[in-house]
Amino acid sequence: MLLKVENLSVAFRMEGKTSVPVRGVSFSIENGDRVALVGESGCGKSLTALSIGSLVDRAQIKGSITGTDRIAYVFQNPIQSLNPVMRIGRQIEEASPRRRMSPKEIGDALESVGIARTSAKRYPCEFSGGQQQRIMIAMALAAEPELLIADEPTTALDVITQKEVLDLINEKAIERGMSVLLITHNLALVKRYSRFVNVMYAGKIVESGPVERVLSSPRHPYTQGLIAAVPDIKLPKNAPLKDIPGTVPAPWNWPEGCAFHPRCPYAKEECHLPSFAVCPFVEDV
Repeated sequence: MLLKVENLSVAFRMEGKTSVPVRGVSFSIENGDRVALVGESGCGKSLTALSIGSLVDRAQIKGSITGTDRIAYVFQNPIQSLNPVMRIGRQIEEASPRRRMSPKEIGDALESVGIARTSAKRYPCEFSGGQQQRIMIAMALAAEPELLIADEPTTALDVITQKEVLDLINEKAIERGMSVLLITHNLALVKRYSRFVNVMYAGKIVESGPVERVLSSPRHPYTQGLIAAVPDIKLPKNAPLKDIPGTVPAPWNWPEGCAFHPRCPYAKEECHLPSFAVCPFVEDV
């Protein structure tokens, strides 16, 4: 077992109120595995990922995170993660645990992600969004991680560049025997790049399982809604797009019972009760 997260909760105290955006999350990642964490914005995915690497400030964190501490991140907006006044070669060198890399090693690191090895002395603003994300991947790989956490790594990129970046992450993971935790709201990416998926809603994991099983036979109404909302190119161009009514509630105002019940088409009286435990549609969450 490379990483095990058990009953993780993250709480913040704000203006006299307690907000718990992550509530009792548990999952594991095996060596060399591909795991996805899926859900709408505001479900707690990124906060869960940051907690794994102890990158959350001013929070009360409960539960346990055991396993590797060799973790690297690739975030969704590379221009906000890269230092605008530092040459990219130096930034890659800083990510290395040795803190010293020869010009040849830096050039090799750039070349391995499809960036010209002669670019080491250039600044982040001199690159396109896709190239900046490749530089972020080079930095992550320089840290020699056992687990790469890719948090919405293609959000700001066009479809073609998205595929190139994710193919690159997948290629490097296979090459290095590295595990990947992919955080996304895009189920098409999950199907292509992950083996196991955890579906997250309102700070909790509501359904887990092998990707093929979850996408072909979703049990939780929220998972069903996410899959139904994926556009189908086989439908007529004027066919209405499906969505899940409503929005994710604020973490300081989670509904009692099942947090999804205000949006769920199958909600019953028992789903509203504080004593609610497990969605009747899901047996193994």
